[in-house]
Amino acid sequence: MNANNEGTSYRENMKIVFQDEAIVIIDKPGGLLAVPGRGAEKQDCAATRLCRLFPAMIVQPAVHRLDMYTSGLMVFAMTTEAHRLLSQRFARREVNKRYTAVVQGVLEKDGGEIRLPFRLDPDNRPLQIYDTLHGKIGVTHWQKIAVQGANTRVVFIPLTGRTHQLRVHAAHPLGLAAPIIGDSLYGSGRDGAQMLLHATHLGFRHPTSNAPVEFFSEPPF
Repeated sequence: MNANNEGTSYRENMKIVFQDEAIVIIDKPGGLLAVPGRGAEKQDCAATRLCRLFPAMIVQPAVHRLDMYTSGLMVFAMTTEAHRLLSQRFARREVNKRYTAVVQGVLEKDGGEIRLPFRLDPDNRPLQIYDTLHGKIGVTHWQKIAVQGANTRVVFIPLTGRTHQLRVHAAHPLGLAAPIIGDSLYGSGRDGAQMLLHATHLGFRHPTSNAPVEFFSEPPF
């Protein structure tokens, strides 16, 4: 099932991967907001489209976020109880997430862990900046998959869920020092261009049955 082709979707329609009485899993295209922003031009988003597709869905169904130009898997709640339980699982880090990205340059190491404190720069929103005093630690495991010409394909496994965590960890000199291709905020990407970051795996316990569920999505790049 596909949502209506409206607004700012980048290359394809929002795709419904799974839906039942408690949750909806989508494959969000890069270029589509996850939730509404400020202003009339930022009301078209994944959450709004889902509420239009499923009238019984709660008004604010988003449990987590993906950046606008990050594509891939997201879970939304159909009910208030499902939202509460899923939010608790995200807060307790009981949700398994995995991302595929292509970063600038050839990485020498095969993998590792990145731990960096960072926070919002209030004078340059939404930029996140490194700050050992006031920043909150973000932790990411990463693994090199392949060298692609002058770039490297990697897998990111975030253990925390800070804003722009993977983008900051990729670009910062104390991280990979290798911005994600297409990142216009932390790299050299053009604003509005496709960013090569895709949420490929999402695993958690279903809020109704408590059974483990897993969803997978191949990157579009």
